[in-house]
Amino acid sequence: MQLPIPYSRPISSAQLKVDAADFIVRELLEIDHSQNGEHYWIYLSKTNLNTAYIARLLSQWAGVPIRDIGYSGLKDRHAITYQWFSIRLPHKQLPEVGFEQFASTKLHDGESVQIIDDNWHHRKLNRGTHKHNQFSIRLRQLQGDKTAIDEALGKIATCGVPNYFGLQRFGHQGNNLPKTQQFFDKLLSSPHAYRPNKKFAERDGLMISTARSILFNAMLASRVQDGTWNQAIKGDVLNLDGTGSIFEQDDTPSGDIISRIQSADIHPTAPLYGVGTPRHTADAQQKYAAVLGQSELEIYQQGLIKIQSKLSYRPLRMMVRDLTWLIQGDELQLNFILPKGSFATVVLAALVVDLQENAAHEADNKNTVSVNA
Repeated sequence: MQLPIPYSRPISSAQLKVDAADFIVRELLEIDHSQNGEHYWIYLSKTNLNTAYIARLLSQWAGVPIRDIGYSGLKDRHAITYQWFSIRLPHKQLPEVGFEQFASTKLHDGESVQIIDDNWHHRKLNRGTHKHNQFSIRLRQLQGDKTAIDEALGKIATCGVPNYFGLQRFGHQGNNLPKTQQFFDKLLSSPHAYRPNKKFAERDGLMISTARSILFNAMLASRVQDGTWNQAIKGDVLNLDGTGSIFEQDDTPSGDIISRIQSADIHPTAPLYGVGTPRHTADAQQKYAAVLGQSELEIYQQGLIKIQSKLSYRPLRMMVRDLTWLIQGDELQLNFILPKGSFATVVLAALVVDLQENAAHEADNKNTVSVNA
């Protein structure tokens, strides 16, 4: 999937994730634990293990249903990642064997898990609790001009990048795309209403997310192509930075709106397709309607309506906070913070034409690569 990028990319090629330590993610979660309650919270460092697999291991270790395991976001597998989990233990009794020891019997070479902190709390850790992720990424075997790289990163630090859903959302080599089409073909050919089934909840959720991501990326791509991805147009729905708050811009953007967008206080949005009254009007509505009128996108819209997926909104622009970088030889070290739900690989795609991930990961199928939530 080739998506338009608003900048000239200064790096012709680079290697990503040659080693797990080349991609480090820290979930930034501020929580004041109550020191009591039935939920045991643990802060883990894990290497080459994704979130869902650790959740299953915690469920097995504690002898509790998977529904009693909480986590805020999904993290990449081929990386070193740090995040909190919670386990509901009504009797507040931990297993005799520690989790690290238990997990060590289930892991393979190159995989590891370490408990960094733990605490008791009166609430489960719910999805989406954290607000940001911190990334430390090393690119190797760079092919590009240092001055041009510095200039491009300076622009990204100031202006942000299009808030596309990254390739992880679509599976390895895009293999979720045909699966999603098959899922919606079957759904729409059935005369029966869609009824969620717990047995297939994870699969269905992935298919729904993939469909909404396809539609959003198509709408965002149209705004990148006409240069309005970081500008307000008449009829836009605008998002207040760092929040879920939105408001309509029915008229031609005022000087105040333009100034607030330039300062990254607010951002234009596109819909995450679903059931609900659309809030985009005028020019924005016409632009998105033209994109969604493409015949190949119709199946996803019809399927999401049948499923009764709820309409929501996502910013078109992603600001890259606290961006620092260091070029040494043919390596580039990047450090930055992104909002939850945004993808670090999208930042990299704004820099690198041919980003090659370690081929050793290709044959590994124990855990699928997670989205960066």
